Amino acid sequence: MTQTPDPTASAATATPAHLPDPDIQLPNVQLPNIQLYDTMQRQKVPFVPATPGHVGFYLCGPTVYSDAHLGHAKANVAFDVVRRTFEHFGYRVRFVSNITDVGHLQNDADDGEDKLQARARLEQLEPMEVADKYFWSFADDMRALNVRRPSVNPRATGHIPEQIELIEELIRRGHAYESQGSVYFDVYSWPEYGKLSGRRLEEQAEGTREAVREEKRDPRDFALWKKAEPSHLMRWESPWSLGFPGWHIECSAMSLKYLGEGFDIHGGGLDLQFPHHEAEIAQAEAAGHPFARYWMHNNMLTINGEKMSKSKGNFTTIHDILQRYDPMVVRFLLVSSHYRTNTEMNEDAFASAQSGYARLTGTLAEVERRLRDAPEGQDAELEQKIAGHVQAFEDAMRDDFSTPKAVAELFGLSSDLNAALAAGPVPRGALEQARDAFRSLGGDVLGLFAAGSAAEAAGQDDAELVDALMELVLQARQNYRLNKQYAEADQLRGTLSEAGITIEDTKDGARWKR
Repeated sequence: MTQTPDPTASAATATPAHLPDPDIQLPNVQLPNIQLYDTMQRQKVPFVPATPGHVGFYLCGPTVYSDAHLGHAKANVAFDVVRRTFEHFGYRVRFVSNITDVGHLQNDADDGEDKLQARARLEQLEPMEVADKYFWSFADDMRALNVRRPSVNPRATGHIPEQIELIEELIRRGHAYESQGSVYFDVYSWPEYGKLSGRRLEEQAEGTREAVREEKRDPRDFALWKKAEPSHLMRWESPWSLGFPGWHIECSAMSLKYLGEGFDIHGGGLDLQFPHHEAEIAQAEAAGHPFARYWMHNNMLTINGEKMSKSKGNFTTIHDILQRYDPMVVRFLLVSSHYRTNTEMNEDAFASAQSGYARLTGTLAEVERRLRDAPEGQDAELEQKIAGHVQAFEDAMRDDFSTPKAVAELFGLSSDLNAALAAGPVPRGALEQARDAFRSLGGDVLGLFAAGSAAEAAGQDDAELVDALMELVLQARQNYRLNKQYAEADQLRGTLSEAGITIEDTKDGARWKR
């Protein structure tokens, strides 16, 4: 595939796209303080946006050469929650997440075959067929997990001119050099290289994966542009050779293009901190462009105590896990741990997540059911408790997006509501406040009540029919008890329990709930 860059294409930084649209005015309100852990500063710091009321966020997306795995699920759910939290507190967010469809070589090195081309050869497809196949597979997985679409979802192959322009600027400034048709970043020309990871150049030399290539001045220098071998299908014309961009340059070019210089937040997995994110910073700043002001990294995911690995046989794709579990249960498990901690996935963890998620959705369904015939009025004591849980939830999310504490507040809300519902009729005002809290916090912020989920299904239009049928069942059980057929009554109650229905005997008669 040979393509010529469009000389009229916009420059990588031509559009300061993180600036607000002048035709859209935010309300003049004081937005809440949010603390986030900045990897660069190695501490929690107050978030101060470059443009008041706006957040420019860039997330490193997948290399689309295979089905997405659970590690992708953790990263994308984590930063989806971050995005939702900013929006909950009134910020407008431009969320950019790229698609790598060229330049990511095997072993993340500067040598070897392109991952997409290797898969294309294996599946006997064109590289772009592979890219489209696995991009849409990834998109389906994200939709199932209720991850919102990015504001912009740029592909590396669609931004070759911007990458070439950035490389040319690095050469002009003396931070990159051409050698035998390839171009490399000169790490010794940029003393700040390593500031994100805290790795000095001397330490980097000890962990270098490859010997010095003939065209490299130093083994730590990384490729900005690679001359294509005759067998390489993905290649473009450039000032240096017929070739393709390196893996790192795409994110520098595309984040600057869509978010502008000095954009707010760059996110990604902890495994990308070095060398990928380190290289992004060096490429942008050495070319004279202020880069991300905050860096956020999610930690890894383990399966049965071990890091996910194909070679160890504990590698799981999102598609495979969604064949076994409700997507919202998977999401619930992911948000139950903090984004900066390891998330353990095993059978016990999923069983616990199923139970916890069912508890929350059951409470929400019961609240919505009771609303249909709730008496008018308020309950000051219960409403104060609800407001307290809402405040504590929001405090947790302002503190570096502490989802475990936020989930704990949802359980506290559920407990208070269940106690009130068991005590007798709850006034409509309190029930509406409770419903809105669940939908706003658990649904809008944590993303747990997606269309098609158990919670959503529990509130569908057939609820009245279910109520009518359950009244018949409760009447049948009461008739058994009046006729002293206690074994039959207990059997009926047990059958309902197996179906997820609980019967409560109160002074006002029997009640049921999911």
